[in-house]
Amino acid sequence: MQKNQIGVIGLAVMGSNLALNMADHGYHVALFNRTYEVGVKVISENPHTHLHLYKELEDFVASLEKPRKIMIMVKAGNPVDLVINGLIPLLDEGDIIMDGGNSNFHDTIRRTEAIEAKGLRYLGVGISGGEEGARFGPAIMPGGSKDAYTYVQDILENIAAKYNNEPCATYMGTDGAGHYVKMVHNGIEYADMQLIAESYSVLKHLGGFTNDEMAAIFNEWNQGELESFLIEITAQIFKEVDPATGKHMVDVILDTAAQKGTGKWTAEEALNTGTDASLLASAVFARFMSSQKQQRVAASEILKPEFDKAIINDKEYFVEMVRKALYASKIIAYAQGFDLLKNASVEYKWDLDFGAIARNFREGCIIRARFLNRISDAYNTNPALANLMLDDSFARQLEDYHQSLRDVISMAIQNGISMPAFTTAISYFDSYRSARSNANLIQAQRDLFGAHTFERIDMDGVFHYEWNSNNEEK
Repeated sequence: MQKNQIGVIGLAVMGSNLALNMADHGYHVALFNRTYEVGVKVISENPHTHLHLYKELEDFVASLEKPRKIMIMVKAGNPVDLVINGLIPLLDEGDIIMDGGNSNFHDTIRRTEAIEAKGLRYLGVGISGGEEGARFGPAIMPGGSKDAYTYVQDILENIAAKYNNEPCATYMGTDGAGHYVKMVHNGIEYADMQLIAESYSVLKHLGGFTNDEMAAIFNEWNQGELESFLIEITAQIFKEVDPATGKHMVDVILDTAAQKGTGKWTAEEALNTGTDASLLASAVFARFMSSQKQQRVAASEILKPEFDKAIINDKEYFVEMVRKALYASKIIAYAQGFDLLKNASVEYKWDLDFGAIARNFREGCIIRARFLNRISDAYNTNPALANLMLDDSFARQLEDYHQSLRDVISMAIQNGISMPAFTTAISYFDSYRSARSNANLIQAQRDLFGAHTFERIDMDGVFHYEWNSNNEEK
């Protein structure tokens, strides 16, 4: 009897599409879902000779060839632990459990240790690309046992997206490395989306462009250096018309944005590792602010802004200025994301390959973009690059584009348009290139009120100063 080569537990949108992807590539896939009727529905809607549904978990496990390879596709958190606890008594030494959900990397580290202590193998597998990616080729970021990865490498590479025939599936490192890289991917995604939304704000409110005109603008941008999935779908969004009202769909959507946690985790990790990822964090805060719809509406009646509308005489020049501002900010967002990965690689002893990570993002995932080839080239040229902005190519472009970023921000602020991501981007850029900051004053304050000591620029050692000694009344 034909044994199944891999099993999938959890048949919601992502799990069912991933299973279909595997089946399309010739793998016999065992399926299990806690609610059996969900599995029946998946099979009935997607008949496939390589999909095999089981009602009992014991039968599902018994159907798999050894070492058993099982992909868990359930909601992150306790549901993953419940599935794992149900599987462990049914598995044999060397069997492989994979978690393909958006799990917190701390959970993945914990699970790796516990599962491997029982003689099993574990992989935390970051998967990006949404419903379509899972079905036809996602970007895959596995981490965990390198030995376990050798058994599933062919499957993951075969079902992954391809960029110039190169699979976007790369082993990231031990225990939680895969889920960490996926987390940072999502943090960059948050920033990228917020920067695009702020570009939309200034084009609409300062430039006075219509949705149809903005569709054309974003479509043109997608033909150049900004080419990316997010720019592409933004152009598409502006074209869509709501059949119920005849209005553009974007104009009837409520201006509140949800978030599922990975952006928040990225901000928390920036704090934990001492990384300035302020641009990535600003995108999370912007979503928090958007959710305060009632307060914002009430505040608009009380804190009525009064300003002179900007007059854009040269719209073509203005569009180009916004494009440059967006691209400069995008460089800075990725610089922060990869700086976080660099610091995490040291903190958690993962030895991440940043060039490989950039290549892995080039297709299948939400942040896929032409731009990632340049990031890969930068790290291939200098694997020890301290910050992406220091790469010669990116440094020259920031030098050319940062004035446009300043000009767009200035116009927006003068006209009362919130630009948290753009303003944080230029602040980070200016802070990073400052040979001397204002932190000397902060250190003086800390020493005065708490005797926290300080270092000096003219001699070695740690010092404390009696600050009142020279200020006594004479």
